[in-house]
Amino acid sequence: MVRMDLPENVSPAPPSAPRKIALFGGSFDPVHTGHLAIAEAAREQAGVERVIFLPAARSPHKTEGPTAEAEDRLRMLRLATADRPGLEVSDWEVRRPPPNYSWQTAERFVNDGSANAEWFWLMGADQWEALDRWARPDFLASLVIFLVFARDGVNPRERKGVRALFLRGEFPGSSTEARRLLAAGESADALIGKPWLAEVRRLYTTR
Repeated sequence: MVRMDLPENVSPAPPSAPRKIALFGGSFDPVHTGHLAIAEAAREQAGVERVIFLPAARSPHKTEGPTAEAEDRLRMLRLATADRPGLEVSDWEVRRPPPNYSWQTAERFVNDGSANAEWFWLMGADQWEALDRWARPDFLASLVIFLVFARDGVNPRERKGVRALFLRGEFPGSSTEARRLLAAGESADALIGKPWLAEVRRLYTTR
């Protein structure tokens, strides 16, 4: 693995330097505060200028589709990122017929984006461990630098020849936990922010 150590403090890039843009895919079913923490870690620790959230119509790695419809997940993401500079939402993946693969998304954004850009793929340590099972992982690795959020002090294993940066931090819970709490009629307020809390309750609360 081509490990790229992060500086303690990232200074703003000079105007001539490539813009750093990260793609962040997932179901976001629902988006929770941990997702935002990962995106902010990419900006603060790796100097990423933009993080583009890309909700999937259906993940090729999962046998079942998301609980909420694509339009609902897009709306929640837009509410969650509305007041966070540098965080954006794209509907590119949900407009495509599933399954959509990460290499296809990266290829599209890299080829159609600015020539003066450095592209990253933001992911959790669990996805990093499963990368060998992704479609065309070597091609994806040729397009992007992986930004791996290693939560709770876990050290991801090295991958020969793959460019990667490791982000540090912790975040609470998961989308699965949020859905479980809401389905049981319990509070998920610790995982869901106020801007999209009402929407989440409407979509996931069953009693």
